[in-house]
Amino acid sequence: MQLLLLSLFLLQNPDSILTQIGIDQKLGAQIDPNISLFDEAGNRVQLADYLGTKPVILTPVYYECPMLCSMLLNGLVKAMHVLPFTAGKEFEIITFSIDPNEQPKLAAEKKQHYVRDYGKPQAAAGWHFLTGGSESIQKLTDEIGFRYTYDTYTKQWAHTSGIVILTPSGAVSQYFIGLEYDPTDLKLSLVQASNRKIGSFVDHILLYCFQYNATTGKYSIAIMRVLRAAAVATVLLIVGFLLIGSRRTRLAS
Repeated sequence: MQLLLLSLFLLQNPDSILTQIGIDQKLGAQIDPNISLFDEAGNRVQLADYLGTKPVILTPVYYECPMLCSMLLNGLVKAMHVLPFTAGKEFEIITFSIDPNEQPKLAAEKKQHYVRDYGKPQAAAGWHFLTGGSESIQKLTDEIGFRYTYDTYTKQWAHTSGIVILTPSGAVSQYFIGLEYDPTDLKLSLVQASNRKIGSFVDHILLYCFQYNATTGKYSIAIMRVLRAAAVATVLLIVGFLLIGSRRTRLAS
């Protein structure tokens, strides 16, 4: 019923909310590590507590969202089921509420639910569900370009959906807009954000041959890079054959 009311309101007032919400991509922006929030246990923490060693998936949501935020987190879990990486081991996840009225108890309930759905209990140490005051939330959302507003008509937060990939130091690396995330794109984004410190040799080759497109939020093949790689491989192959041929000639004589 609430979603129906929101849809009707947007149809009647197409410019009132849609112009206030969205995601302005700020690639390369540095997140302030001193932003203060609360973890699921109610302890005051700083973003710096989760930065420094691993890339981060940052997910702005609110925990009592009737649909969109649950769909986002479900889409993330679905993608992570396919990933060869594990939250807490190769990367961290910071899920934070944009609603300053939500409390750590609710965050703890959401964490329990999604860690269970993820199916990797060890990820509990690497998936953080945070809440905070309006000033801290506004600062963080401003830094990642996440625009939202409270709709008094439906008594809900109006916002778009997407996740942000951060480097270990907290710089914005990539954005994925929407509710579902391609596991391959997500994997390559984490490898790239980690400065290739995670992932296999094949992942690093793929990352060289594919390039992130900020407009589409996907990785696409970089033709010139592939041609260069193919040219180098061809030269190495020819040199290899010549060396083998030369060695056989010397042995025969």
